[in-house]
Amino acid sequence: MQVSVETTSGLERQVTITVPAERIDQDVNKQVQQQARSRRLDGFRPGKVPTSVIKRMFGKAIRSDVLSQVVQESFYQAVDQEKLMPAGMPSIEFRKDVEGEDLEFVATFEVYPEIALADFSAVEVEKLSAEITEADLDEMISTLRKQQGDWETVERAAADGDRLNIDFEGFIDGEAFEGGRAEAMDLVLGSNSMIPGFEAGLEGVSAGDALDLNVTFPENYHAENLKGKAAVFKVKVNSVSGQKLPELDEAFFARFGIEESTVEGFRAEVKKNMARELKHALKTKLKDQVFGKLIELNAIDIPAALIDREIDVLRRQAVQQFGGPDAKIDPNMLPKDMFEAQAKRRVSVGLLMQELIKVNKIEPSDEKVRETVEEMAETYQDPQEVIDYYYGNNEILNQIKGLVLEEQVVEHLLASAKVIEKQVSYEEAIKPAQRGEAAE
Repeated sequence: MQVSVETTSGLERQVTITVPAERIDQDVNKQVQQQARSRRLDGFRPGKVPTSVIKRMFGKAIRSDVLSQVVQESFYQAVDQEKLMPAGMPSIEFRKDVEGEDLEFVATFEVYPEIALADFSAVEVEKLSAEITEADLDEMISTLRKQQGDWETVERAAADGDRLNIDFEGFIDGEAFEGGRAEAMDLVLGSNSMIPGFEAGLEGVSAGDALDLNVTFPENYHAENLKGKAAVFKVKVNSVSGQKLPELDEAFFARFGIEESTVEGFRAEVKKNMARELKHALKTKLKDQVFGKLIELNAIDIPAALIDREIDVLRRQAVQQFGGPDAKIDPNMLPKDMFEAQAKRRVSVGLLMQELIKVNKIEPSDEKVRETVEEMAETYQDPQEVIDYYYGNNEILNQIKGLVLEEQVVEHLLASAKVIEKQVSYEEAIKPAQRGEAAE
């Protein structure tokens, strides 16, 4: 077998492979003989079909099957011989495919990039920390009560936090625009679910009121034709509802799976959950920041095949998240560019992590794996049952080992970076990072 390799551009390689005709003929003859012994054809006794008949009737199909197998085997032999690392399946082009002559084909594919990790010691990383105050706890319990509150129609002017039922239609330069109309829509004042000025303009209205709201669409509005445009919304108020908050009693506590009879016990459980959420948020922000710096420091070429594969993963995750496991949505209908930046970041982080793990011989700590499993199990009624289940399921346990390995990579990088400690409020700590800060 002859092999030649050409770098066409960046990570793309073209490998030309020539397979001797003798090998093809040998494999074809072997298949012909096997079929002559096993095929049943009218007019011939079992196992007595002449090879000439098999060749005439099935020769093309047999040769096609043989070529498929030979191409696959010779491709992997070639990349192993040339020490290449394909990052995806190759595209195959036959240059010469004539019976009785040497087979020649070209395999085109991308390879994994060669990575030389840059020194991380000059990188500055901001490590946030926060405490949960009594005011934070009060605010959380207030939020939980609002989530479980009932709405009652009121005969008064609307205030912040009230729910309005409204009809509206929007106009720009006197013309109604698409998507600017709704009927019997519920809107909670202060929810910031509408463009700036819309909700503020409805404070003080009462049921039966009709009014015009003069607002301006933000410059960064998602609809291109509405960005920065001044609009008038004609609004009719159908009803005003106020929220009746539930009492802090056993029935309310039970809604959250908390078996407590006292307010003090409920507050302690809520604070424990807040602490768990805070720990996760701080860890996630630190990890995202470290990986962001790692990418900035190590500019690498990314194989398009890996990006496409990751986009497919993100598409499926999006369908499952918003449509549920039974969603009958083709993930490929979701635009590719929706996920491209996130996919590039995830692939970059993955490649750089692999190199860090290999160079520094990092392995998941059994102790840290155990700690992580026990921490996850804490949220369940029977933690030991969950722990036993995790350790009895290799697939789930390997996922947890992957998380632990990721954390150990972050710890390894932080050990050499310049870490700046910063105290922030609980609210700031759990607030999601802005898009672009953490795209992973």
